[in-house]
Amino acid sequence: MKKKIYYSILFLFFIFIFSVFYLGLDKPNSYTPNESSNKNLAKFTSKELFLNDKFTSNDIIENNQFTLVNIWASWCAPCRLEHSLLMDLKERTNINIIGLNYKDKKSNAIKFLNEFGNPFEKILIDPNGTISITLGAYGVPETFLVNSKSKIIRKFTGPLKTENILEIIKIIK
Repeated sequence: MKKKIYYSILFLFFIFIFSVFYLGLDKPNSYTPNESSNKNLAKFTSKELFLNDKFTSNDIIENNQFTLVNIWASWCAPCRLEHSLLMDLKERTNINIIGLNYKDKKSNAIKFLNEFGNPFEKILIDPNGTISITLGAYGVPETFLVNSKSKIIRKFTGPLKTENILEIIKIIK
């Protein structure tokens, strides 16, 4: 009798596990954040990488028609891929490009900029990643095109590509 109860419980347990996995097959495994366009960029305060001065999001955005906020890190391989495109964008336009250095060591970030160049007007630091999370980022690199009223015009997830740079140029002209 005890064996029958034991096997019945074991059988029900396996049926339950099988059901959970079977139902999970119908769910998509692609997870993307909600669309960030047409929302306001979250307000934040951060220190500057080189000068250690504090800046607010309003300080870096309000006097510019458009601002590109790029979240990057020296340890991020895709950030290295997109960096030359940011340098090119800086040469081709007068857009205000702000770097938000994500969970990085100051010395590594400076070494990265010395090696690849500095396209940024200001580089703010995000040592524990909370600013990036507040902005709606879930990885690096991510880039936000913002107007002078702190409205997000476009969000780019992952490394920028040539077509993204062309889109940015088209929007700001």
